[in-house]
Formats: sequence, structure tokens, C-alpha cells
Amino acid sequence: MERKSGFQIMKRLILELKPLTPFMIITIVMGVLGFLAAISIATFGAVAIGTLIGEISFISFKTSLIVMGVCAVLRGLLRYCEQLSGHYIAFKILVILRDKIFTALRRLAPAKLEGKGKGNLISLITSDIELLEVFYAHTVAPISIAVLTNLIIAVILFTINPLFGIIGAAFFLMVGFIIPYASSSSVKEEGVRYRNIFGESNSYILDSLRGLKEVLLFKNGEERLKTLNQNSKKLNDSLSKIKNHEGIIRAVTDFTIMIAILSFVVIAFALYSAGTISFIEGIIAIVIIASSFGPVVALSNLSNNLLHTFACAERIFGLLDEKPYVEEVIGDYKIKENDIAYEDVSFTYPNREESVFENISVDIKKGEKVALIGESGIGKSTFIKLLMRFWDVSSGKIKIDNKALKEIPTSDLRDNQILVSQETYLFNDSIEENIKIGNKNATKDEIIEAAKKASIHEFIKTLPKGYETKVGELGGNLSSGEKQRIGLARAFLSNGEVLILDEPTSNLDTLNEGEILKAIKENCEDKTIILISHRKSTTAVCEKVYKLENKTLVSA
Repeated sequence: MERKSGFQIMKRLILELKPLTPFMIITIVMGVLGFLAAISIATFGAVAIGTLIGEISFISFKTSLIVMGVCAVLRGLLRYCEQLSGHYIAFKILVILRDKIFTALRRLAPAKLEGKGKGNLISLITSDIELLEVFYAHTVAPISIAVLTNLIIAVILFTINPLFGIIGAAFFLMVGFIIPYASSSSVKEEGVRYRNIFGESNSYILDSLRGLKEVLLFKNGEERLKTLNQNSKKLNDSLSKIKNHEGIIRAVTDFTIMIAILSFVVIAFALYSAGTISFIEGIIAIVIIASSFGPVVALSNLSNNLLHTFACAERIFGLLDEKPYVEEVIGDYKIKENDIAYEDVSFTYPNREESVFENISVDIKKGEKVALIGESGIGKSTFIKLLMRFWDVSSGKIKIDNKALKEIPTSDLRDNQILVSQETYLFNDSIEENIKIGNKNATKDEIIEAAKKASIHEFIKTLPKGYETKVGELGGNLSSGEKQRIGLARAFLSNGEVLILDEPTSNLDTLNEGEILKAIKENCEDKTIILISHRKSTTAVCEKVYKLENKTLVSA
């Protein structure tokens, strides 16, 4: 992925704000007025002194104090309004970005997501997006507020004396832009590195937790702990560099502000000595410059947080911009006959040299029961992934109803096909809801009927909560065979016309396998069945048996 500059990332982040422009304007206006109110408190303090020594007559001492009090109250109210509006924008835009991320994940699935670490993806769609709140609530508005506020202050200083205005503007530019920009480039790569290591560590921890049984069984805990500690050390080293950068930034910023104030003291004294300005004008200029660095200091302090934010944004936009291997087809087309034809199909996975299939051709008529056998890893599962259009063929065509698969709307293809894989995924929900995935409109009676067909109903009845029993994370409360039968119950509940079975009885004993095969035969007479198995006994329900060997398909 081509690395993007900070300005490119910021530009794109700002473009995401377009629907919320009115709220951003409110935030900026409130912020500018709030800072001006804060600066006015100190400034009118100096004015009050001027009234006491007789150099200011356009306002009284009492009125100056009243203005200071009003500005103090306004500062609080305006700050509240700015923060309220800014955070509304931030959390609203995070909702929009989450929606875009999940849409992108759906578009990329399943082919493009197969090689991505799940922990890294979880990190991206949770903590990475959350960190963008820093940009939207504490960056976009502060930048605009700093520019407008300090521009107004520079003009006010210029009216006191042009030299004050020019030097003030130079220091504002130095603190708010030059220092953070010059220093951030040195640790820009570290921000991206930190987020990548963070994501990789999440993947490693998630992988270790899922394989905890194997880790304990094979005494692999020490080795995995060692790797985890190494990842933690990398994270600490990366974060240490970022924090050192933050300390340097703050030190240089504070030193620059001190130089600015001292410079104004020297210049004010020189101008007063030359008779160019009055004593109180010099005091007011010094007070204004000393109290007006708040907006640009906020920008300077942002630079460190922006390292994380831009790194997160780059990862998020990288995912949003990623092109899927398979483009979804939009439209409305009802599959009728379900005649399936593979015509000279060849396929090679991306980044692999050796092909899986070469010029495979086979016809599967509606209602036929076809089995596919062959050695493990030879491409049996790939055969059905191509039919379900999880991947596109490298050459040749797959047709349904004499219509190329690439021309059939993806949603209609999904409605037409049912997959029972060798590993049934169960959501951390009730058994009823997990079965109901096969047909979200199914009634309780239909769910029970499907469970009976899959020979799981009697088992469910023995559970204390029956169909309301939670299956646990990854179905951890159930055995492999029980999970497999819940997967079959989903299939029986579905209205799809093509039933694809990828090792459906691999986790079942011979007795249960017989019951399941009998249920498939009795309840799927009018459905087209494509069954993948390494067991010869499983293929008994099929009329035709093909074997995959030497990258081609032959009758068995």
C-alpha cells in the first residue's frame, strides 16, 4: 500500500465531514468567541490598570471589571457549546465510518479477508476508529479556531503597533505549525508501526485464546508467552519514541512562548523609550501576547496524538480503498431451473503459481445429487467456493440457468444456495436464534421441525432452557457433532434450492452419520445436492460421484 502524507490523510478525513458542515461552523464560531473571551479577561485587566493611572479614558475602571466578569462567564458557556458541538460531530462521524467499514468488510468477504488476521481487523474496527475521535473532536475545529483567533489577535496587535502584529504572527506560526510539523516528520513512521504492532499483538492474543487447549496440551505456553512479551516490548519501544517526541515538542513550545513574551517586553520598552507607544499600550500588548498562545499551543500538543490518529486513518482508508477479488452484482433475477454447468473452468489462487483446476467441465441438472471426492487439499472446497462465487474463475465459465455466474445478482445467488461446511460457526446466542439464521422469518414450529430433521431436537429438549440455551462463544458449550447438526438444521430451514454439503458428517460417528444422511435423502428430494466427502459411505445418497485428481474432474 502506498504511504500517504499527513495532508492527504487530513484532507480525506475532512471530506468525511461534509454532511456535518453546519455543526462544524457552530463549533468553530463558539471556539473563536470563547478564546477571545478568555484573552479579553487579562486584556481588560490591563485596561483597568490604564484607567487607574490615567492613560485610558474611554472606559471606566468599574466598567472594565464588569467586562472582565462578563467575559469570564461567557468563556465557560462558549467552551461548553464548543465541546458539545465538537463531540456531537465526532461521535456522529464515527457512526458513519463504522457503517462504511462494515460495508467494506462485507464487500471484501470472504476472499479478501481470508488472509487477514482477525485480531488486526478487530483492532481496526474498534480502537482505530475510536482514535479518530481525537481528530474530529480535538483537531479539525482547533485548527480553524487557532487560525481565526490568532489572526484576529495579530490584527489587534498590529493596530497597537505594526511591529507587534508582525512579530506576534511569526511566533503564532512557529508554535502552531512550524515546530509540530518539523518534529512530527521524524516519528511519523513510528505511529504507523505502533498501530500495526498493536493489531498484530491482538491477533496473536486472540489466536492463543482460541487455541488454549492445544497450548496447554502441548506445553507451548512458555513459547507463546515469550512471543507475547517480545510484542509488548516492541510496543513499549515504539511508544517510548512517540512519548519522547511529545516531551521535546512541549519543551520547545514552552521555550518559544517564553522567548515571544520576552521579545515583546524588549520591543515594548524600546518603542516606549522612543515615544512610539504609551506605557499602557506596551503593557496591553505584552498581556495579549502572553494570553493568546492557547489556541496554537493546543495545535502543538495535538501533533503527538495525530501520529496515532493519522496511522489509524491510513489503516482504515487502506481497508476502505481495497478492491475485492469478487465484485458484487446488483440487480433482480430469480433463478428458475438451477441447471449448473462448469465450462472449461481453470482456477489459480492469487499469489500462487500452481493452479487448482485446469479446464474442468461438468453439468449438474436441477434436482441431481452429485458427490465430489478426492484427497485432502486437492481443491474440493474450492470447487464449491467458485460455485458460490466466493472466488471468480481464472478462465472458463460457470453457468446457472445458462446464465454466467458473474451476471447473476449476488443476493439472488445467496438466496438460492445453502452451505453446510465442515466447521459450523455458531454465534454467541441461543440455539433457536442460531438455527433461525437459515430463515429469519421461520416460526418456532418450523425451527423445531428443522431440528428434528437434523436429529438434534431430542438433545435440545434435555437442556434446562431448551431452545433458549446459549451456545457460548464459538459454540463452546456444544460438541463438534452437535454444532454440525445445528448447521444441518439451518439448511433444512432454508428455502434455497441448491444444498452444498462440505464434509457434513465429518464430526459425526457412523450411527449419527446414517441418521443425517437419511434425513437429507428424505427431506431434500427436490433440491440439487452437491456433496463433498472423503468417506465413501457418505456418497450413498448421491446419484453421481466425481473424483478430483490431477487438477481435473473424472467419474468415480
